[in-house]
Amino acid sequence: MTKYELTPPSRRIGQYVESGDWSDYWRTAISAAGDGRILVRGYPVEEIIERLTSTEAHWLLLQGELPTGRQAAIFDACLRSGMDQQFISSAASATRFAASASRSPVSALAAGMLATGVVTGSPRPTMEMLYASAERGEREGLSRERAAAAVVAEYRARRELVPGFGHPLHRDGIEPRAVALRRVVERHEGWGAHGLLLDALRDALQETLGRTVTVNLAGMLAAVYCDLDFDPLVAEGVSALEYGWALVAHAVEEIRDGVPLRIIPDALGAAYTGSPERHIPEPGISHESHRK
Repeated sequence: MTKYELTPPSRRIGQYVESGDWSDYWRTAISAAGDGRILVRGYPVEEIIERLTSTEAHWLLLQGELPTGRQAAIFDACLRSGMDQQFISSAASATRFAASASRSPVSALAAGMLATGVVTGSPRPTMEMLYASAERGEREGLSRERAAAAVVAEYRARRELVPGFGHPLHRDGIEPRAVALRRVVERHEGWGAHGLLLDALRDALQETLGRTVTVNLAGMLAAVYCDLDFDPLVAEGVSALEYGWALVAHAVEEIRDGVPLRIIPDALGAAYTGSPERHIPEPGISHESHRK
């Protein structure tokens, strides 16, 4: 079990109902506020506003401690790596559809966020795979290459795609965002054990498939976030927020320059695959005989 694997909750509603003691029912280690004072992870919010960059402040908020210079530089690159990909992401399309109907960037952003998940670029599945594979290799005394080969074999046996690899548009090993992010990370000497494990997984998958495999952005982010010791849940949320900037841009552009109430006509790929035209039977004719 990896340290970030979800476990059964340590607190349950029943214990509070039975004891009648609700003193720690709502608790947080993130911030404290009261009497004209706000502390975030123990630091006065005034100092955060005056002395930290946005990247440093958000690292503190999520990780609980101030980042080193190297950590801040790599995290900053992660936060700007997603940017936008025209209409390739389903989140952008969902945002556009919602904006065309609601005319509100807020509801459109929410719709886009709801369309963000494992299929649309979350690093979480790859992070969970990397953490588990690294721990297994250490526990069983496997080399990085053997651990990677075992993971690929298991995914293939289950007929599942290995997360972090492949892209519908970017092929031949070139995903421009992932390539650029890795360059930045390597420049700051941040390509660590999990990054090397990702390389081994790519090599094992390429050998199995007999072709070049592309590391997608989610896979690259996963390795980087693992080497930064991020919780996969945090990384998934951060990735959605980071792409949220692009969704705001899409929402505003749709409202200002789009087509109100977007539709999908036949000319753009809508296709009916149901029954041909038919009619409800006249009164007195049973539905069963009509079906015959």
